[in-house]
Amino acid sequence: MRLAPFPTPTVSVTVMNHTRPERRQGPSLVRGGLVPESTHDQRLLDRRGPTGWLHEDPWRVLRIQSEFVEGFGALADLPPAVTVFGSARTGPDSPEYELGVKVGSGLAKAGYAVITGGGPGVMEAANKGALEAGGVSVGLGIELPHEQRLNDYVDLGIEFRYFFVRKTMFVKYASGFVALPGGFGTLDELFEALTLVQTRKVTSFPVIMMGVSFWSPLIDWIRDTLLATGKVSPQDAELVSVTDDPDEAVRIILEADRRAPTQ
Repeated sequence: MRLAPFPTPTVSVTVMNHTRPERRQGPSLVRGGLVPESTHDQRLLDRRGPTGWLHEDPWRVLRIQSEFVEGFGALADLPPAVTVFGSARTGPDSPEYELGVKVGSGLAKAGYAVITGGGPGVMEAANKGALEAGGVSVGLGIELPHEQRLNDYVDLGIEFRYFFVRKTMFVKYASGFVALPGGFGTLDELFEALTLVQTRKVTSFPVIMMGVSFWSPLIDWIRDTLLATGKVSPQDAELVSVTDDPDEAVRIILEADRRAPTQ
């Protein structure tokens, strides 16, 4: 004997002399024209339906969740790490590229894994320095409209769809940030890191800007405009260190680690 389907019941409510259908859908309540003709189970089990749901927001939530799970799983066993940012447009013959190599090498020799965005330019330089110094070299790539592969100096590479998932990985597994000269992406990551430190979302987290001549105008603007007009406090203006010396950058991170409370 075949059993008749038992759909979620639809009832009716009367409001201001108008009768409207009403249905409970999990934690949601829908009424009137929002009540669908079928139930979630019916649509799930109907193989004839359209595939547009693959591109709708509820399904994206699962993709986002899977990216977090994959990222956490892949990076959980890293040694202490430092995230290095910088321009993808920096040429391999430039002083900034060489500085990136020295930074990556110095961090690796101090026992840190080096995390970058995995792309070319300064990111490649830091990965190269870490790899050649015998350290762990990590690249966290991002899907972009134009093709950009992970550079050849990455030991562990992960490609992300969503910037905000990738940003979480940059912060969660790092003991500090080093920002070399870069463009909008570098500025985005730099100010996100400073905001997290300012609001104490992360603690004992040094932020270092390397390239004094490049960053000095920005530091002047922070002090002469933001601080002068009360947009930040005096201690906020001191959250970042500026240097040209890779050894000093490593020393700042090591000292911050020594001061960090043990859990």
